[in-house]
Amino acid sequence: MTMNRRVRLIGLSVVLALGLVAAQLAAQNAPPVQQRVDISGDWQVVTHEDQPNYAPGPELGDYAGLPINEHSRQKAVSWDASSLSQPERQTQTHPAQYIGNNRGPARISKILEPVTQRHIGYGLAGGFGRADRIVWIDGRPHPSEFSEHTWSGFSTGTWEDGVFVITTTHLKTGFIRRNGAYTSPYAKMVEHYFRVGNDITVFVWIDDPMTQEEPMIRTYMLRWNPAGNTATGNIFEPVDELGDKPLGWVPHWPLGTRHTEFGERFGIPFEATLGGAATLYPEYQLKLQELLKQQPPRPAGR
Repeated sequence: MTMNRRVRLIGLSVVLALGLVAAQLAAQNAPPVQQRVDISGDWQVVTHEDQPNYAPGPELGDYAGLPINEHSRQKAVSWDASSLSQPERQTQTHPAQYIGNNRGPARISKILEPVTQRHIGYGLAGGFGRADRIVWIDGRPHPSEFSEHTWSGFSTGTWEDGVFVITTTHLKTGFIRRNGAYTSPYAKMVEHYFRVGNDITVFVWIDDPMTQEEPMIRTYMLRWNPAGNTATGNIFEPVDELGDKPLGWVPHWPLGTRHTEFGERFGIPFEATLGGAATLYPEYQLKLQELLKQQPPRPAGR
C-alpha cells in the first residue's frame, strides 16, 4: 500500500470518528422526541365514579372533598339554584373547570393547518351549552394576563411520556360543583389524559389562590364510543321561568345561612360538611370522631 493511500485511509477514519462523536453530542443535546398518543374520536364518560355529581347533583351544603377557603364557601352558601332560571343564565355553558364533573368532551377532533395539514390542535366539543374548547399544540404562548377570560379559557397541550397534558388559563369565574363552590379568574387548570386502549383516564388539577387552600384534584374516565354520533347541540330558547318574582329579583340565600340538611340527613357533623383542605386527609378521621361524640343522638328511624 502506498504512503498516500495509507494517509488517505487514516484521514478518512479520523473524519468518520469525529462525525460519530459529533452525532452523539448532537443526540444528547437534541430535545427529546415526543411520544404521541392520539385522543381524537367520540367518547362517553363512564359514570361509575362520583355518580351523584353526574346525575342528581350534590346537595346544598355538601362541600366535602373540596379544599375551598372561606371566600369560596361564603359564595357557595349564598348560591341559589333558581339563579339558573334567570333568562341571562339559561343559555350559559358549563365552564371548563366544571365540565369534567359533567359529561366531559363528547367529541375530540384534530385541528389541521389547512395548507400544510400540520396538526396544530384539538377541538373538544360537547357538554351542556356546547361548552366547546380548543387546545393548541403548535407551541403558541398563553396570552397576556390582561387578555379576555372566557368560559373555556385558553388551553395549550404537550405530550409528556405518552401522556397528553393540557394547561388552561384565562378562565372566567365558574363553579366546580353544582351547589355553588367556584373558582376565580385566577384559577389555573392542568389536565392529564392517560389513554390505554379504548379508555382515557383524565386527571384534573385546579389551583386557585383566591378560593382554595390547596389545589383541587378530580378524576374521571372516558370510553371510546364510535357509534356516539355526537349531535351539534340543541338551540337554547330563554323563557320566563321566574314569572312569580318581581323584576330585578336575584335568587340567593342571605349571609349567615347554614345549610344543615345534608349533614343531618347522613349523620355528618356540620363542620365536616364545610370542606377545606384538612378534611381531605386520613388524619381528619380523628377530628371527625371527636365531632361525632359531640353530636346529639339522631331520632329513631333516621
